[in-house]
Amino acid sequence: MIIDNKTLSLHELGKRSNQEDSIYPPLTGKEYVSSSLYILCDGMGGHDCGEVASQNTCSVMSDYIVAHPREDGYFDEEDFNAALDAVYDRLDSLDDPQSEKKMGTTLTFLKFHRGGAFIAHIGDSRIYHIRPSEKKILHVTRDHSLVNDLITLGELTPEEARTSKQKNIITRAIQPNQKHRAKADCLNITDVRAGDYFYMCSDGMLEVSEDEEICNVICMHRKNDAQKLAILRNVTKDNSDNHSAHLIHITSVQRASTDVNAESTPQDTDALQQIAGSQRGRFAVISVAAICVMLLVFLVMYFLYKTKLI
Repeated sequence: MIIDNKTLSLHELGKRSNQEDSIYPPLTGKEYVSSSLYILCDGMGGHDCGEVASQNTCSVMSDYIVAHPREDGYFDEEDFNAALDAVYDRLDSLDDPQSEKKMGTTLTFLKFHRGGAFIAHIGDSRIYHIRPSEKKILHVTRDHSLVNDLITLGELTPEEARTSKQKNIITRAIQPNQKHRAKADCLNITDVRAGDYFYMCSDGMLEVSEDEEICNVICMHRKNDAQKLAILRNVTKDNSDNHSAHLIHITSVQRASTDVNAESTPQDTDALQQIAGSQRGRFAVISVAAICVMLLVFLVMYFLYKTKLI
């Protein structure tokens, strides 16, 4: 399939003195960009060189993927992990062994390819898949955070998690020289339709925004994309943290018959069933006609035989 999009992005400093978020494609000054690859990283606050980790993760991963396209047009977890290993190798080479705190970053990743939309994430930056025609979030990544683990264990409620002092503690991040390199949660989405949105954001966009509020803004049918992003920006204007986002609007999806790895849409399945039913009907008619002809021939021959005997 071919997935076209038009995208608006924001990259805000907040009340921080330095920018630790990094995005790809970078802001260009143009109103819209269109790309098959989107990356967003949030350098870990309180750790040395968080901006170095996020910037290198963005640049190394994007450079690697652009330089290693697959001939068949697909993209999978193996391709992603090869790019992620290149990131870890770079951060390992930049690591200061004397530093007590290791630089680190979160990662959200989206790659449109022949088989759909491949997403991956590490940390607490998020990716939403939203369908305004149904006014709902189809998928949202699950934060790798301490409060989420506590919710899973039943030791914390979602309401308590929103105000917990531990809400900014993440349990997975990209850092150099880890004994076990953190892996990403990956998913390939094949149900992508024109009109859908993918919303990627750092946790700075989520300080005062709930999933339902984000969905409501993106589903506003009387607002264009620039107005929607302006609303999201206005909600976060007093946030203390850096905050960045990609608002990715799917404008068209073209499915080719040669995309053998792509799932059939319901419309495709119905059409195939209709064709198969039509073919079965023709075969039944031909079979009945053939049997009738054979019976007629048999009766004629029998009649002629009886006539001769008489």
